[in-house]
Amino acid sequence: MILYNTLTKKKEKFVPIDGNNVKIYACGPTVYNFIHIGNARPLCVFDMLRRYLVYRGFKVTFVQNFTDIDDKIINKANDEGVKFSDISERYINEYIKDAKGLNLKKADVHPKATETIDEIISIIETLVQKNFAYELNGDVYFDVKKFKEYGKLSGQSLEELESGARVELNEKKRNPLDFALWKSSKPEEPFWESPWGRGRPGWHIECSAMIKKHLGETIDIHCGGQDLIFPHHENEIAQSECANGVSLAKFWLHNGFINVDNQKMSKSLNNFFTVREISEKYGYQPIRYLMISSHYKSPLNFSDESMINCKNALERLSNFRRNLEFIKKSSVDNGLISFDLLDAFKNRFVEYMDDDLNVSGALSVVFEMVKFVNSKISENEKMNVKFVEKSISLFDEFMEIFGLKVDNFELNLPEEIENLIEKRKIARENKNWDKADEIRDFLKKKGYLIEDGKFETNVIKVEC
Repeated sequence: MILYNTLTKKKEKFVPIDGNNVKIYACGPTVYNFIHIGNARPLCVFDMLRRYLVYRGFKVTFVQNFTDIDDKIINKANDEGVKFSDISERYINEYIKDAKGLNLKKADVHPKATETIDEIISIIETLVQKNFAYELNGDVYFDVKKFKEYGKLSGQSLEELESGARVELNEKKRNPLDFALWKSSKPEEPFWESPWGRGRPGWHIECSAMIKKHLGETIDIHCGGQDLIFPHHENEIAQSECANGVSLAKFWLHNGFINVDNQKMSKSLNNFFTVREISEKYGYQPIRYLMISSHYKSPLNFSDESMINCKNALERLSNFRRNLEFIKKSSVDNGLISFDLLDAFKNRFVEYMDDDLNVSGALSVVFEMVKFVNSKISENEKMNVKFVEKSISLFDEFMEIFGLKVDNFELNLPEEIENLIEKRKIARENKNWDKADEIRDFLKKKGYLIEDGKFETNVIKVEC
């Protein structure tokens, strides 16, 4: 398996640090509002990465944080006249609802910034002692000039980064790029006691502390959105590696941006949508399908058309899975059968996924398999039960890796087809078997197979 490493700017063979054990840290949401579709992409993509690594036989420990103390959280709490923790807990619960809808596996640990204060203070103390950080009127800043490799993740030199940096009017940092590790508390703000006085942690330091606490000093994969490369992940590397003296992560994975109707998503453009809003219109699974359907590093365009296409694709997959289950009831054990062609689909699927999670290629294999199995259904009056069971098992493996739940999409039939099915039903009730058979044969030519069970009639849409 190979993955593109943002740190080295190339694809590399993935080999875990500790045998078969894989440690992954994914940056989670700041919980002051509902998650938006931009948040959904890394959530779905790296959930799929986790699933695939498990499928390939690795033991994965997956940690994803909640930033539950932040300026946005405090401001919202002040606006509503409630405690900051009321805001964060409210939106953690809303996140859990959306995560369930998106079929995200729960992280092994969901640490919160407010539960990691002791570890945060400990790292900052180490950085101050090692002269990588300095205190200024109750604030503590990381001195970027002390870390000679600063900029190695984003691929920019310190001089390039400095030229684009700005200093706020109320800041007296040594360098514009120096970033806050600890912020002194303002009146009416939540605070914790520290060696530098009352205050709260900066944003970047919480992730370093959570990683060290739950996964150790060096992990296999650190992942998140492309927008986090600089400054967040660059700063994580600086503070962690200066404090611990070892590399923070072996691999860095970043997903591409999401555009809305080919424009950057922005509240000012009125094209900013939450996952909850979109789910109410299209359902959660089409959102997940869209988020994983193209290569994770590529930009992704969200639109009504793309959502409709995703819903149609899921309906096709759902129809296929439901049809197999129905056909299995009437399948027969008619001797030996070769699974070579089905195994070939599996091998190609794995080849694509092993190549830096090439989901586009893997999905094409799935739909090729759907077409192949459908052709076998069309050619045979009775299917071999072992072939059907193998097809179901392989299809379910693929869906589990993608995290797609395809068992709740109904077959949407054209009005013409529904009318013919109703006419056939009437013909059968009148024992007009010739008419019923005539309609059945016509429907078959149109791509619809009719399976008459003892208590029900199933309609199978076969796309060859």
